[in-house]
Amino acid sequence: MTRSPLFLAALASSAVPGLDPVSVEGVPGRPGDLFEIAYVQDSQDRRWVVKCPATQAAGAMLDDIAPLSGLLGRRLDVAMPMVRGFAQVPEGRAAVYLRVPGRPLDFAGLQPGGLAAEVGRTLAHIHNVEHLLFEEAGRPTYDAEAHRRRQLSELDRAAATGHVPTGLLTRWEHALEDVSLWRFAPSAVHGTFTGANVLASFDDEDDSSTGRVRGVLAWEESRIGDPADDFAQLARVAPPETLDAVLEAYAQSRVERPDVHLVRRARLAAEMAPLRTLLHALASGRLEVVERTAERLRALDTRVEAYDRRHARDDAERSERTRATRERAEAGLDPDDPERPEPAWDATQPHTPFPMLGETQAVTTTDLLARRVPAEPGSGGPRGSTGPETPEPAWDATQPHTPFPTPGETQAISTTDLLGDETDTAPDTAPDTAPGAASLPTSSAEPGGAPRDDPGNPGNSGNSEAYAAGQSSGDEKHHRPGGVTADAQESAPAPEDSRPVPVVAPHAGAAPFEIDEVEALPDWVDDEHEGASDFVPVARPGHQGRGHRA
Repeated sequence: MTRSPLFLAALASSAVPGLDPVSVEGVPGRPGDLFEIAYVQDSQDRRWVVKCPATQAAGAMLDDIAPLSGLLGRRLDVAMPMVRGFAQVPEGRAAVYLRVPGRPLDFAGLQPGGLAAEVGRTLAHIHNVEHLLFEEAGRPTYDAEAHRRRQLSELDRAAATGHVPTGLLTRWEHALEDVSLWRFAPSAVHGTFTGANVLASFDDEDDSSTGRVRGVLAWEESRIGDPADDFAQLARVAPPETLDAVLEAYAQSRVERPDVHLVRRARLAAEMAPLRTLLHALASGRLEVVERTAERLRALDTRVEAYDRRHARDDAERSERTRATRERAEAGLDPDDPERPEPAWDATQPHTPFPMLGETQAVTTTDLLARRVPAEPGSGGPRGSTGPETPEPAWDATQPHTPFPTPGETQAISTTDLLGDETDTAPDTAPDTAPGAASLPTSSAEPGGAPRDDPGNPGNSGNSEAYAAGQSSGDEKHHRPGGVTADAQESAPAPEDSRPVPVVAPHAGAAPFEIDEVEALPDWVDDEHEGASDFVPVARPGHQGRGHRA
């Protein structure tokens, strides 16, 4: 249905209270357009836009986008339509909003410079919008895999119509099945970022470099999806130098670094754009649009090879320009300057993988334990070694590794040696009594200050020898680790049985408690926990605890 501009002006007057139309100007449309648009000027010299849906599907899109304008309009650096009122029509509701200032752009004539950088920064600002805002507005959300499957579904539906050439179907199916091409971080997407929907103003009408972007229109297809979709028209019609300028400004303003396949997906989105037009036309029964779109697809099938050659040439030139720019930037820096910045990490370049299992070198546990055994005086190396200590070679992850040694190639280390080393280093004298602590009776000492071997005291120096002697079997004169013979075992006293030890509180006001059972530690254990093994009977005068011996 085609409505007259006067009818659209009447809709604007009924939608916005106080709007008195003075003049109206209709916007020429084409067959297949989803909306009919007219510009209305009221008695207060305000310019309004009336946007009326042409189909019921377009009316639903216009209703869905209304919440986004209220949420997003305050967060963008550029203007967007802010709906002021609605008017009911058979296809849905017509929206009325103040006209956004500026003139539409032609991406095919856009030159590198300030305006191209403005376009890149505007796109980056849109893509930086938080996902939650779009989700709150009810916009669709697609991750990378869902977006790829959605494209495959549209391709299958279009193939069923019989209007898509076989060559294009095969070409697009191969691209959609390449999973590596579709690894991207989803972002907020405008959906129809074309030159006609980007408005700019110029300080000098004869100098395009003085332009700046003022607003972005047509948010009906906004969503969370592939950011490459917004580069589709730029990748198709813009000169290569302009596309590079847009991408450079875009990358500098983005919160996340653009992925390496963004341009390839943008070109693919531009090629597959007619598919969506074909499906919409079939759903609405507009046969003339179907025929026109099918003709576009047949013409595209004959030109895709030429497009591929041009894109390959453009990519090679872009890579060369990037390399030359990097070399010029590095040449201007002094390599000896300590403040020289580190080279930027390039996520698009292949990385060096971690060494695989076959390229690593194993380190045996025996060597590590052998280095922990202290060296004997005058031996020149660890205990049991026959020569001077040899430093271990540096571990090289790039060399093939030696497999782990078999049981026959390993050397066991006695636990007695390890524990005996710690016992040998125990102090000969007990620590001083803490200030204010009660004096406790200790075991008697031999003349000269050397303590007697007391099996009940695991802290003495004879425990390791008694344990080594106790492990003997066979010849009584057979030497044990640590140089102890079987004669030492016979002279060592047997450990006393574990008995209950009463423990009394240090003052009369505290409640006494009693340890019912204390396990006597083996003689060979060197208990390094302070006071853990020093269970000494202590009693107040007149108190006889259970198990106390006179």
